[in-house]
This record gives sequence, C-alpha cells and structure tokens, in this order.
Amino acid sequence: MSIPPQHAADRLPIVTASNGQPFMPCDAVLALLRAIAESCRNLADDPECDLHGAGLAVDIEADALEARAIAHTTEIT
Repeated sequence: MSIPPQHAADRLPIVTASNGQPFMPCDAVLALLRAIAESCRNLADDPECDLHGAGLAVDIEADALEARAIAHTTEIT
C-alpha cells in the first residue's frame, strides 16, 4: 500500500464563509503565491524543466485544493 503524495495545498487553511462557501484567508493566499514564485525561480535554471511542467505542477496543486474545498463544504458538523 503506497502513501498518497502530500500537496502544498494540503497545508493551507480553509474556512467557511457565512454563505457556506469555502475561502482562504489572505495570508494563506499570499503564502501560496510566494510558494509558486519560489518554485518558478527554482525551476528557472533547470534545463530539464519548462513552463509546461511548472504549469502542470500548479494544476495538480489547484486540483488538491479544490478537492479539499469541496470536501469542506460537504462536511456535516
């Protein structure tokens, strides 16, 4: 049995707004954007990486965050 990979998005806080929709506090969004920027800088000099690979990585993280947001809105409290 393999352990599923951890995503950066797994560590971001999600809270529920008064309308029941999930949202992320501003400081979490800033941390996410800074992590994306740092990843881009780290990949910039790697000849085996390009923007397609970086875009795929961002999509994977977005999918992980979206799944958490959906789960957050369907949790029964």
